[in-house]
Amino acid sequence: MTPPRIQTWTSRSGPKLEVFIPFLGKYHRPVSGRCCQTCTPRSWDGFYPEDLAALGFRDASRLTEADTRFRGWLVRRVCGFLAAWEWKIPAESAGELLVRICSSRRVQDAASGREPGSGGDEGSQQRCKEEICQILREIQAPLSPLLLRLCHWLLPKLLTRLFLGVQLHRGQLEMVLRAARTPEVPLVFLCSHQSPVDGPLLSFLLLSQGIGLPRVTVSAGTSPRLRSLLQRLGGIFLPSGMAPARSDRDEGLAGAVLDAYVQEVLRSRQPLVLFLEEPSAALRLAEPARRWLLRLLRALRDGTVPDILLVPVGIAYDVAPGRVERDGAPPQPLGVGSCLRAAFQALLGCQHRGCAQVDFSQPFSLREFVDNNLVGPVLTGNRPEQLLLPTILGRSPLDVGTVEASSPSSGSEEEILVTALGLHALSDSRACSAVTAVGITAALLLHRHQEAVLLPRLMWDFSELLEQLLLRGRAVGFSGQLRALVGHSLRLLQPPLRPPRAALGPPEASARARLGRLAGGVRHHLAGEAVGACAIRALLLEVLPILGPPSSLTRIVLSRDELLHKILELLQLLPPTLLGLQPCQPPDCHSLDIVDKLILGGLLEEEEAEGERWGCDVAPRRRFWRGQSLGFFSDDSDSDSEHGVPKQCYKVLGGPPAAPRAGGWVISPKSGRVPPQLREPQGFPGFLLFLCRLLSPVLQTYGRAVQFLQRPPWPQPEADYVEALLEFLAEDEDGYPDRSLALSSLQSFKDMGVLEELQTPTGPALQLSQPFQSASNREKLAAFIHQFTQL
Repeated sequence: MTPPRIQTWTSRSGPKLEVFIPFLGKYHRPVSGRCCQTCTPRSWDGFYPEDLAALGFRDASRLTEADTRFRGWLVRRVCGFLAAWEWKIPAESAGELLVRICSSRRVQDAASGREPGSGGDEGSQQRCKEEICQILREIQAPLSPLLLRLCHWLLPKLLTRLFLGVQLHRGQLEMVLRAARTPEVPLVFLCSHQSPVDGPLLSFLLLSQGIGLPRVTVSAGTSPRLRSLLQRLGGIFLPSGMAPARSDRDEGLAGAVLDAYVQEVLRSRQPLVLFLEEPSAALRLAEPARRWLLRLLRALRDGTVPDILLVPVGIAYDVAPGRVERDGAPPQPLGVGSCLRAAFQALLGCQHRGCAQVDFSQPFSLREFVDNNLVGPVLTGNRPEQLLLPTILGRSPLDVGTVEASSPSSGSEEEILVTALGLHALSDSRACSAVTAVGITAALLLHRHQEAVLLPRLMWDFSELLEQLLLRGRAVGFSGQLRALVGHSLRLLQPPLRPPRAALGPPEASARARLGRLAGGVRHHLAGEAVGACAIRALLLEVLPILGPPSSLTRIVLSRDELLHKILELLQLLPPTLLGLQPCQPPDCHSLDIVDKLILGGLLEEEEAEGERWGCDVAPRRRFWRGQSLGFFSDDSDSDSEHGVPKQCYKVLGGPPAAPRAGGWVISPKSGRVPPQLREPQGFPGFLLFLCRLLSPVLQTYGRAVQFLQRPPWPQPEADYVEALLEFLAEDEDGYPDRSLALSSLQSFKDMGVLEELQTPTGPALQLSQPFQSASNREKLAAFIHQFTQL
């Protein structure tokens, strides 16, 4: 089978960058995007082409005569204009839509509930109709076909200025087209969100590829003029005046109108695009996304449509265009002037910002997901407050005290199902996102070569890390000559000529936070093994002072039980979305999978001998195996029983003391500096240490957040807490002032019971829980986190 034709582009800097080669070296280019076989087993075989990987890629930003009905010399020069004028745009009637929404049972119930004594009074009905019309105008506006065609004709010209290419896999596109042909079943695209360009890009792709003109959800941070323009182009907004989140199931008339409108969109089978996160708070399910997902569940429950096919979408940029580069700064509202200014700068500057790739995951049935509902029991199970807190404080669960921590498991059954669907879709969209060349280079510079490095060495490590990703089946959004790829990445990683005005901290902290964000894709795909590597390091730091002189050690054997327990502790600390783990599996299953990955990756070797000394048996025996939950931290009363499962161990090869090599594994116990020679992939020495450092931005942020707990006055609003925490992180020379990580630490502390929410006259506020008002308990929490970060 011959590979598809290679396409190349030449940037102004000179070297050619090949972006469409379907395989690199001896490995076929992986294509990710299968749905969850646990939650949706019937959807696993649906819509998936057998020859998906062989269909290759296309550049969706470059329209050709094949996208039109015409051929010829003149057509090739105006093919973009002809294609935009041929695309089918649905006709709408604003009056008919208003009548259907007013006749909705939910809207009528909400209207009668507001004026129970009015009955059929004509004046009250007219006022109610005017109010419904006003709410509907806040949500959407009639489409403008002329404006849509004009914008979608200009958008490819802008995309070719912003990117070398917008890669789209033909097999994934065929999969979505098959799903779109399902009768009476609408498509909803659930997307990650990294840039303001995401909405226009997805709207253009879905319309140009024959899927249909979508309705795209837009955040509230837009000016009134831009909001009106985006509504004419297919944008939809949440109406103002809705009830506060999680306050009540009944969200008033505005919520009822929104329910009815989403049902009408689904009934008409228009594609719907929902963004699950905010660019400034990645890997966290946004509150507006919860409200949109709630509408989908209600539409399915009310029988508006027989089913809904959900398509997770991952978007990967070398460098996300339009993203706010001010570390820790809150997002700024967008206006028509700022958008036009950015567009003209892109058109006139002719400066390519790298490649982009859009990946569609396999569509799955919402009804099947709801019927199985495997994520809900995991969310409503034992919380970190009940499992992890006793281990940190060294007490039994009954001695910890009562802590009123907010948790994803709190709320009604409907809210739990919304959270489960949102977290699973967010995990799927991130899992199908491709790894970029800039992300690999940023990860190497941040976690492996923090000092100066020669270009040949960087190229070698780039190749080896790429090989590790390909061996694990991770999709990559690039290909080409190695020197051109590394050089291209280094040019994009250069600091901007004008540093941001509102950047927090010194330039080093700003650059470190930027590298950390760009390397987030690599961390997300290797986070599971990184958790295992951090657990191994914590165990080695714990046991080496006990084993005697390091020169006498020829090998170290890790107890399987202790390793699983240490992995589970770290999994309880960090949220699953941050680690790229599916929320439908409990942490104990994830810990078993992580150990299996470490063995398959050659980082651990099983030790079966019965008479060996176990180097890490420094704690009471805990017996964990398949079929027994790892969520129970207390000692087993019959752990020394002779009828239990034989204890399994893993061998770590060691050696005499020697000078550590660059990038090697170095541990500093009390007895001195010892470099154990761990089993690692050939050609990539120090891979285990690299995996540990992948989590260093996260764990260091958590550690600094613990130190920050003693500074602010309590109680205080959550927004003030986050801004003060970001300023505190920027004061550290080795800190990462990243808003997403700061919010992640806040959520983890609330789930663990470190922080609790209080209702004050001015609104909800954060307060230190009673156990952590003690300085000694805060020191225990800091020591618990520090064991995974100590180098």
